Amino acid sequence: MLTTAFFLAYVPSINIRVDTFVLESVLTQVSFVVFVQISTLFLLGAYSIIWRYISIGDVKVFAYAALVSGGILLALRFLLNFTTYNLWQVPISVIAIDTILGFGGLLGLRVLRRFLYEFGQRQPSKHKRVFKRKKALLVGAGRTGATLVREIAGRGDSELEIWGFVDDDPRWKGGLVSGFKVLGGTDDLPRFVDEIGVEEVVITLDNASGKEIRRIVDLCADLGVKTRIVPSLDELAHGKVAISRLRDVQIDDILGREPVVLDTANLAGLLSGKTILVTGAGGSIGSELVRQIADFNPKTLVLVERAEYAMFEITSELSEVDLQTEIVPLIADICDLDRVRQIFSDYCPEVVFHAAAHKHVSLMEGNVAEAVKNNAFATSDLGRIAGESGTTHFVLISTDKAVNPTSVMGASKRLAEIAVQELNRLYDTRFVAVRFGNVLGSAGSVVPIFREQIRRGGPVKVTHAEMTRYFMTIPEASQLVLQAAALGSGGEIFVLDMGEPVKILDLAKDMIRLSGLIPFEDVDIVFTGVRQGEKLFEELEMTGEDLEKTHHPKIFIGKIATFSTEEVGQMFSAFRRAVEVNDVIKIRWLFNQMLAEASVTSGEYDFSELTLEEEERYYAQHTSFGSVAK
Repeated sequence: MLTTAFFLAYVPSINIRVDTFVLESVLTQVSFVVFVQISTLFLLGAYSIIWRYISIGDVKVFAYAALVSGGILLALRFLLNFTTYNLWQVPISVIAIDTILGFGGLLGLRVLRRFLYEFGQRQPSKHKRVFKRKKALLVGAGRTGATLVREIAGRGDSELEIWGFVDDDPRWKGGLVSGFKVLGGTDDLPRFVDEIGVEEVVITLDNASGKEIRRIVDLCADLGVKTRIVPSLDELAHGKVAISRLRDVQIDDILGREPVVLDTANLAGLLSGKTILVTGAGGSIGSELVRQIADFNPKTLVLVERAEYAMFEITSELSEVDLQTEIVPLIADICDLDRVRQIFSDYCPEVVFHAAAHKHVSLMEGNVAEAVKNNAFATSDLGRIAGESGTTHFVLISTDKAVNPTSVMGASKRLAEIAVQELNRLYDTRFVAVRFGNVLGSAGSVVPIFREQIRRGGPVKVTHAEMTRYFMTIPEASQLVLQAAALGSGGEIFVLDMGEPVKILDLAKDMIRLSGLIPFEDVDIVFTGVRQGEKLFEELEMTGEDLEKTHHPKIFIGKIATFSTEEVGQMFSAFRRAVEVNDVIKIRWLFNQMLAEASVTSGEYDFSELTLEEEERYYAQHTSFGSVAK
């Protein structure tokens, strides 16, 4: 191609500056010119590009090569002696025409190869599975839509037959994206479904909000059309899927949490090259913390988990990834202090993320002493061992249920926060706690419960029509926990921005619709009543608390009153005595006495409605301990 282009550049009918075809000059110069051009292409990496996958980005390589080789030839023309090297001086017009024809031809060859490859891919093969193709429209004609349509159009085994785009930006209407027309806006979908017979709509909006996705899903549900969506940025970034692997719209998409922007330099300083220990490493939050921490290449990642299968799952997942980090899976109960001390002695972790806890509200109402032992005592003891071992950072994963707690779980986590603040005064370790609300898809949370109830055909059980909760995704919560850990100087209780509260009834309806069913028709919704310890509305800060801004827009510091060392000692001593004899009534009573913001019911009476004298009289009648002073 390059040799032919050089000969053509000398042809008078193409190059009007050359009067005759000078064969001697051509034969002298051609090998040298082609050598310069090929060398330039090689040095700039043009020969590393696979022809069948040539793209717009690759054109830059050939453009740079053309400029560099043309510049070299022009420089030699003026630098060589006119008398001695006359035959080696390539005319300027020949250099210009040869560069255009030669490099244009090289690009043309590669584009032709890609065309033939894609044409072959589009043809059905007797060895390929033949799909009945569904007529589909793409909602969103931006970069995501253009990328997806190229992927789908280039595959002969695609199950979708793309008919075009719809986009609400009026500037796009009537335009072509990768050869497919933008037919109109989303308001025109009913007409397109009727006229074209569309069977599926794929959401390819760039940076779509949850509100916008909900609107499109509801519109398509009314039209009886299936809706799918491209994978999330998190899935694509971690290489879990390709953009062409469409999936059903999920509740995470509708809630539309914004991506978290992290201060990676700050996190690298906290995690890179360090020994990190994560308790509850097989749980929903713990396992995601492990994944996020692994991205920062710590020296050693110690995973502590009591559940054997949960540990097996996360370690198996990590074994599939090429990590420079040593992974140490340890089966252990954080309440077993001898085992915990041995782990700290063996591995000397520099940073600890404490995610192990009993988190299920209604279960803990029936297991009061266990909640206190696991959530409060184990946190206090684990933190004390960390402080004695020289750990630099200790991060407690807390909960919004610790705010004005009405449940045993919430109150026990509030005790854990108090323990962490006290330990921060006693040791050089930076102890911090991070509060956030419900995470979508975590074990025992409402989303997998609703999903299973829908799978069984219903009914979906909602406690109260007005109950609301804050939600965030597991990756978002984990990323913000890491960021808060890097921000903390010690003693802070960080509060994460949970966005807007979501009505549980609306969540149930959305999940039923996303399953292709109609709420109250195909799947019924029943109301079971608020359970003991539950609130209708979750709170993010206590009455009288102020939230102080940090450098991160989604992380705040709760200005929360602390207890003196003497008060904390008395508090934990009283709880330990009650737990030793499994005195459930006393534990509940102590929550309300020791934590001014708590209003934990006794199971029979609501202590918050009684005077102190009435509480003591009630308590004296129901326990062997007798009257107890505050």
